Amino acid sequence: MTLERKVPGGREEPVGGGYAPGRTLPLRVEVVRQLKRRRTAVMFGLLLALPWVLVVAFSLGPAAQQNNALRLSDLATQGGLNFAAFTLSVSATLLLVVAVALFCGDTVASEASWSSLRYLLAAPVPRDRLLWRKLLVALGFSATAVIVVPVMSLLAGTLAFGWNDVRLPGTGEVIPAVAVLPRFGIVVGYALVSQLVVAALAFLLSVSTDSPLGAVGGAVGLVIVSNILQAVEALGTLREFLPTFWNTAWLDALVPELDWSGMARGAALSVTYASILTALAFRRFRRKDIVS
Repeated sequence: MTLERKVPGGREEPVGGGYAPGRTLPLRVEVVRQLKRRRTAVMFGLLLALPWVLVVAFSLGPAAQQNNALRLSDLATQGGLNFAAFTLSVSATLLLVVAVALFCGDTVASEASWSSLRYLLAAPVPRDRLLWRKLLVALGFSATAVIVVPVMSLLAGTLAFGWNDVRLPGTGEVIPAVAVLPRFGIVVGYALVSQLVVAALAFLLSVSTDSPLGAVGGAVGLVIVSNILQAVEALGTLREFLPTFWNTAWLDALVPELDWSGMARGAALSVTYASILTALAFRRFRRKDIVS
């Protein structure tokens, strides 16, 4: 018989260091485990190096010609904020998708491929607790990956091209940088929310397969398919239900009159898809035969 005592919060824990499901697999253990993975260092190295690679590319190339229909790439060298917006736009469609899919798709599948998953559950760690711990840590690394790109881009762009007012694509209208900087937080926040679909999809595939590459590749592949379908105008309004349709809605935060409509619809769609996929992942894992 295990003696228990009351602890703050009304919970009970065993006396003498006995088994307590709520104390198994602390978050710090999973964080350290993921930090020691080589793929973590490689991915963050790529993300941190990307802005500087783009700075070198713009420095070596010819100056952008001024025209009446300025693209985001034409304005990248106009200042740090313009450069950060351009870098986020080119990285969000693939590189950040790969990073998020890697952190969320590899987390459970890698344990299964190494045959260490069964030993974690034999500790015993409750299945739901194990999934929550791995999901929270994976989301933490994914959020860090999404944040470091615009932050490093802002630093690299400011050092290379100066701190200037923001020029808007299309119209070329100039907005003071001081007015745009707070909105850049909205841009980063929306980029985080829009990647929730990728994270949840990769996590669902991670608990469904023993192949980390299959989970990561499956999530990235489905995002690519969604981008292809998005270009099919014959689908009409059905395209608005694709998980990638609203990914660039953050551009509405960089206009003179802030427009929330596109970002609100995109965030609602992303959270809905992510909630459904995460629930399916937990349901799948509860019934999964870990031994086979």
